[in-house]
Amino acid sequence: MLLYIIDDNQTNLILFEQIAKLAAPEEKIKTFLDPSKALNDFESEKPDLVIIDYMMPDIDGIEFIKKIKKFSFSKEIPIIMVTAATDKEIRHRALDVGVTDFLTKPIDPLEVKTRLINLLALRRLHLRQKDLNVWLSDEILKATETIVSREEELVMRLAKAAEYRDPETGGHIQRMSHYSRVISEKLGMDKSYNDLIQKAAPMHDIGKLGIPDGILLKPGKLTYEEMEIMKLHSSIGSKILENSNSKLIQMGAEIALSHHEKWDGSGYPSGRKGEEIPISARIVAVADVFDALTSERPYKKAWKIEDAIGLLKENRNTHFDSKCVDVFLESIETILEIKSRFKDTKTEITKISEFDLNF
Repeated sequence: MLLYIIDDNQTNLILFEQIAKLAAPEEKIKTFLDPSKALNDFESEKPDLVIIDYMMPDIDGIEFIKKIKKFSFSKEIPIIMVTAATDKEIRHRALDVGVTDFLTKPIDPLEVKTRLINLLALRRLHLRQKDLNVWLSDEILKATETIVSREEELVMRLAKAAEYRDPETGGHIQRMSHYSRVISEKLGMDKSYNDLIQKAAPMHDIGKLGIPDGILLKPGKLTYEEMEIMKLHSSIGSKILENSNSKLIQMGAEIALSHHEKWDGSGYPSGRKGEEIPISARIVAVADVFDALTSERPYKKAWKIEDAIGLLKENRNTHFDSKCVDVFLESIETILEIKSRFKDTKTEITKISEFDLNF
């Protein structure tokens, strides 16, 4: 630790330094005849205790303390002011600006030594507590990161479980989740929301785990009755994910339930329209449909990019939120870079069963 002793009287400096050495023989001690010099060094050296005389030219003890209090760390530093016994008004002012203790002239060396020992012990205890708090904060952060990581891993495994039953590819999950983040960022959402929607978007079709294979994997077009059963995947997905304390799972439930709703109210399962539809679901709807259109499947060829863009434009304010479409198209270069980065392999494409693509 470092002790500062500030007094414009050399004799007093020597006396206080000798007493401090007896009280704290292992600690570093710096003395200053000029308080300005102590001020210049204060921020960089961050002393652990200050002894300062009140009566000094240019800068008195109270002015010195006022100046060092602009540094946030100084609030934790014990400050001892040396005053005359009759200076009650000065003591009150000194207490107001943050003095910890007083020494009365003429000083008693034993009293000074004892007070220094006690204040330094408190300072050591405070520093140990501060180190412990930092350690605890780090441990809590690590534990939280571990929980979040496991939660995200669970989400991705759930998404993959649905993917094995659904005629899509891992590339689709990656692409549409990244597309969703791009839209979210362009809409001006904050970073935490952008992170969340990228991680939650893969859960959009988790409800397909509850759809019978005969319907989910049926070649060709679904009947009306089969399509009504297929539509249940939105509600099933919401049920799988509902009542979680996790913000990630909560958003996943929101997206699973509402990503087939349409801006004009003609979607499912609830016929919500406009801003009644959660923004997360409106974002994912654009990302999901664009990727489905522009991806090759055994039962269809990939649409040309310009044709998929045309469909998005044509369905602004009917199927899609126009703001989501507009920012998506403004970011088309980024979207195409993502599409290229997460290409489907031929193996993935050929192993997918035929499936009726319904928007």
